[in-house]
Amino acid sequence: MFGLDQHLAGLSDGTTLLLVAAVACVLGLRHATDPDHLAAVTTLIAGTRERGSLLAGRLGLAWGAGHATSLFAFGLPIVLFKAYLPEGVQRGAETIVGLLIAALAAWLLVRWRRGFFRAHPHGHERARRARTPLQAFAIGLVHGMGGSAGVGVLLLAAIHDRLVAAAALAVFAACTALSMALLSTGVGLTLSSGAAGRSLHRVAPVLGLVSLAFGVWYSLGALNVAPYAF
Repeated sequence: MFGLDQHLAGLSDGTTLLLVAAVACVLGLRHATDPDHLAAVTTLIAGTRERGSLLAGRLGLAWGAGHATSLFAFGLPIVLFKAYLPEGVQRGAETIVGLLIAALAAWLLVRWRRGFFRAHPHGHERARRARTPLQAFAIGLVHGMGGSAGVGVLLLAAIHDRLVAAAALAVFAACTALSMALLSTGVGLTLSSGAAGRSLHRVAPVLGLVSLAFGVWYSLGALNVAPYAF
């Protein structure tokens, strides 16, 4: 979605702090809808019992906080000093992101194969350990190292004032984390609803296979083995 990001960034002249902050906020909110984020968040929530809206939102916020932390850490040298990571390191980071998505999808398929998404007597699901916010934070930390976040960072790096650029990056990262929490809440609410919850054992393998294929393709694309659109 580079064209949309570029259009949003073009709304600011890079000098008005309020306008730059507003544009960075919109960029952050839009960034959470990138395909790699959607795949990661959906499999993250679907693969655990934390599918209630509030509990899923907590995992999503932890995931988004980890993502925002690494996004800001890796983006700050770019917006301040135009210091970019070597191309090989960037490709390696994006490859890891794809492998992470594939791993989450594989774990979802394993849990489905073991029958964790089937209804059991008395309407209870089989007891299982929930993913913790710390684990979600770590997953987000890895995910924020690569992926399409680079597009937004590169656009913010075009701002001439370094202090304004750093502030815009912070707003961008924070809004990304917030929108990921909202997205996770929505996914959790959907998966825990009556109809979706009862049919999750049928939806889970499809979701897992699609996410697995996407993660493998994402990694191969980062290595220039497959066409890469992000």
